[in-house]
Amino acid sequence: MSEQAFAVLHALADGRFHSGEAIARDLGCSRTLVWQAVHAIETSFGLSVYSVRGQGYKLARPFDWLEVAAIRAGLTPGSAEVWTVAVANQVDSTNTQLMAHANADELHGLVLAAELQTAGRGRQGRRWLASLGSCLMFSVLWRFNRGLAELAGLSLVVGLALARVLRQLGAPVELKWPNDLLLDGRKLAGILIELSGDALGPAAVVIGVGINVYAPENIDQPTAGLNQCGIRLERNALLALLLNELHQMLSEFEVQGFSPFGSEWMALSSHQDQPVRMSFSHGAPVDGIARGVADNGALLVDTVDGPRVFHAGEVSMRRLG
Repeated sequence: MSEQAFAVLHALADGRFHSGEAIARDLGCSRTLVWQAVHAIETSFGLSVYSVRGQGYKLARPFDWLEVAAIRAGLTPGSAEVWTVAVANQVDSTNTQLMAHANADELHGLVLAAELQTAGRGRQGRRWLASLGSCLMFSVLWRFNRGLAELAGLSLVVGLALARVLRQLGAPVELKWPNDLLLDGRKLAGILIELSGDALGPAAVVIGVGINVYAPENIDQPTAGLNQCGIRLERNALLALLLNELHQMLSEFEVQGFSPFGSEWMALSSHQDQPVRMSFSHGAPVDGIARGVADNGALLVDTVDGPRVFHAGEVSMRRLG
């Protein structure tokens, strides 16, 4: 039924009324199947559909579908040569799908965007939840000649790439170490990086990105959406802009590492010179004042016991006060 539901959803995505008879005719199915698909759209996808006698069905909030051609139309010539773009209606996880290619072949520059993830993942095993059309979710596969140890700071570079684009569009985002973007202190976007390769190189990296177009509901933390700061850019155009910036910055990171980006990252930090708490999977938390990042992207914190250096991994940071 999910395939039929997606087909009907495509017909309704423009936000106008469509009769069940017309949809059934266009899809070559029965009106009963259309009704069942509308029911699935509401119950399985969590979207509201208006049903009005004499007019048909109408999606309560229209959205733009991700399309490969529309995404590629916004790529610069250099990006278009590097990125191979694919779009899926539904996957378990875009990161999981691309990680299957990390060791299987030498493909580079793969992009997978999805309308819906059934097992989307965030950092430290958290779930990434988003309803259809309310989020831009994609992953990219990038291969580095650098070894795994030289990729420290990569998540910060990716966050900075996203921030550059979103700030240019008018979203006053800030960066939260090591991999979140905040809007007015609320989570707007997250990054999940997974690595495969040798300590001395080469390395394959899958970078997963989730950006809220609309703030999700029933989430156990404050969240924000791009719509709250007036950004109405279609997701295809937004993804193209992000891929252009990622292409440029990942290429620079390959050669120079994180160091050249440090000052710009700290200028956008949500916690620079602010009290923070570092928490761990085991052991007591550590409080201190965030003092920026090192050349490898590690967080520098002044504590009562003196300066400390924290590396991304099993440590998480939150601002106090």
